[in-house]
Amino acid sequence: MSTRIALRGMRCAACVSRVEEALSQVSGVTQARVNLADRSADIEGHARTEDLLAAIEAAGFAATPLDANYGEAEQLAEEAAALRLSVRRTWVALLLGAPQMLFMLTGHLPMPEEARLLWLGIGLATLIMMIYSGGHFFQGAWRALKQKHATMDSLIALGTGSAWLYSTLILLWPDLLPPEGRHVYYEAAAFIIGLVNLGHVLETRARGQASQAIRALLQLQPDSATLILPNGEEKSMRLASIQPSDLLRVKPGERIPVDGEVFEGETLVDESMLTGEPLPVHKSKGDWLSAGTVNGQASIKLRVRKVGEETALAKIIEQVRRAQSDKPAIGRLADQISRVFVPSVVMIALITYLIWWWIGPEPSSAYAFIAAMTVLVIACPCALGLATPMSIMVGIGRAASRGVLIRKGDALQEATQLNVLVLDKTGTITEGKPRLTHFIRLPAAELSEDQLLTQIASLEKASEHPLAQAIVEEAQARQLHLVEVGTPKILAGKGLIDEIHGQTWSLGNEALMQQQGVQISPAARQQINQLSDQGLTLVMLGIEHHLVALLGIQDPIKADSAAAIQRLQQAGLRVLMLTGDSERSARAVARQVGIDEVIAGVLPDQKAEQIRALQTQGVKVGMVGDGINDAPALAQAHVGFALGTGTDIAMESADITLMRGSLQGVADAMQISRLTLRNIYQNLFGAFIYNSLGIPLAAGVLFPLTGWLMNPAFAAAAMAMSSVTVVTNANRLRRIPLQKTA
Repeated sequence: MSTRIALRGMRCAACVSRVEEALSQVSGVTQARVNLADRSADIEGHARTEDLLAAIEAAGFAATPLDANYGEAEQLAEEAAALRLSVRRTWVALLLGAPQMLFMLTGHLPMPEEARLLWLGIGLATLIMMIYSGGHFFQGAWRALKQKHATMDSLIALGTGSAWLYSTLILLWPDLLPPEGRHVYYEAAAFIIGLVNLGHVLETRARGQASQAIRALLQLQPDSATLILPNGEEKSMRLASIQPSDLLRVKPGERIPVDGEVFEGETLVDESMLTGEPLPVHKSKGDWLSAGTVNGQASIKLRVRKVGEETALAKIIEQVRRAQSDKPAIGRLADQISRVFVPSVVMIALITYLIWWWIGPEPSSAYAFIAAMTVLVIACPCALGLATPMSIMVGIGRAASRGVLIRKGDALQEATQLNVLVLDKTGTITEGKPRLTHFIRLPAAELSEDQLLTQIASLEKASEHPLAQAIVEEAQARQLHLVEVGTPKILAGKGLIDEIHGQTWSLGNEALMQQQGVQISPAARQQINQLSDQGLTLVMLGIEHHLVALLGIQDPIKADSAAAIQRLQQAGLRVLMLTGDSERSARAVARQVGIDEVIAGVLPDQKAEQIRALQTQGVKVGMVGDGINDAPALAQAHVGFALGTGTDIAMESADITLMRGSLQGVADAMQISRLTLRNIYQNLFGAFIYNSLGIPLAAGVLFPLTGWLMNPAFAAAAMAMSSVTVVTNANRLRRIPLQKTA
């Protein structure tokens, strides 16, 4: 069971660690993932929601379960209100701090000892500002202190609170320090709070851009649908009232409201928002329609099959959201660092203060205070906490817009490490819609071609295998009347056998013929080779020990398979084909798409073994498939890619689902993974470099050489911009063009 909770009050990586730690201690929780980028938590397990909320609130944060009563719309409205409040707080703080800073720089403000009442008035105004514009920092710091933790709020509260206290003490008891040390820092407190709030405003707006993928998906589903009543009347109903088996009217240009089948009419449907495929798809009676797609120019009737959370669109939204909350290994490393980061910064600030106090120039107390306060302000871990989740959110959203659904963050990182990509043939490289194109009746046959085809199709009619369906469809096209047969014995990966009129009929591949002792003459062998060299899949019919017919089945190669494979190879991947087809047929298809390595004649239960064999060579292996028999191999591979046109079992076994059913989706997924991981590295490098350089500069390492000591207000601006820089860099992923088709 999965529970999703909206969080409030989280501002840095240390907050993420605290909430995850609190949730992991709740009985019944198996996994807890907290996303700083969208302020949410995803919890797996069977814990009660009340216990989860209590744990979060005990850790010092507010929480609301995301459910029918409080959903995405409510969360967005709340975030918009919080953004407006942050804007007001920013203006109040900066309007108070800016004049002070300006007058200080121009020398128009008197010294504290010359105008104590004026400065006390400024101090009172600063205190009011701190309560209004910075009160949330102090509340967060107090909650963290009660939990014996430290967060970004702790650093801001320490820095600005000490600036205000220091300045006020100087005014009330000036004799505590010599005249040269009697400086006030009310403008620093105002500017720090103002600039940090400004950073939050800019960050929130940029995060809104980053979450556009989810919002775009949410907007695909309409709020209402046109229900056709039993008497034929049509009535607009809220979507929540629609039930399976209802009949709906979908007018031209309207979005399909639910999953279902065309009951009446024909139309073209734009499925690009779900699959990334730009061309409209023709739909007629019995064809499947997905919620969120757009009806074309004709009105149709739709029989409802799935509603609410059961629709493909709802599952896609949930999968994208969960993946955006997941973290690759590199992101978990950043979280571990953040656990000790804030306490370490407090210790560094204390050491900085003591060093300046002991060996700094006069007035050493003033210099010590400025340096320590600046260290506290500049070292805020916001950028570190946002570095990974922002890139993950944008990258997975970008992939979803291309019809690539990534189930977990680790798949992003692992996809960049693949050396070998194994492709299933049928339904992956080929269309997966085979047609019987050749029927060769051999001399040993006693029945006519239509009689043989009738019996063969009768044997295959209960099978769901694509080859069997191709044979049945050809028999139906010839208007042959299928007959009742017994229950054939299925031999996995080989075919079937049955007794008909006292004779053993063997229908399948050459391995089955050898097993049954069916003789293949030299002339038949030549015909087999000719058909195989054309890329056809062969089904052989043996009666007793005589080969009586050859059926050549052609599965057309997808139009873009060769180009996609070339693109993958250009990216440095070793591409192999893995198929149960014969060596000759497989190699004929491989030649057409540019694959040199083929593993043929593999039984369904052997596919995973082939993946394991490759992995023992020390390479990272990806697997692309679409069928039930691909599921074990998809699960065994380091990264499994399932085509959305395949089975649910295959898609559930895979790490990445390709809604388009095209190998171009694999190439897109690989490229987006590389771009996303590179973006994460850039963000983490920037965050670490920022702190590695910023903290020493704030501590005053350049003062002995240049006489320069960083102003705390400048530190606040730098800290705020570090978070904005990380978010902006992550948003670049939305605009980087992907490689065009090879």
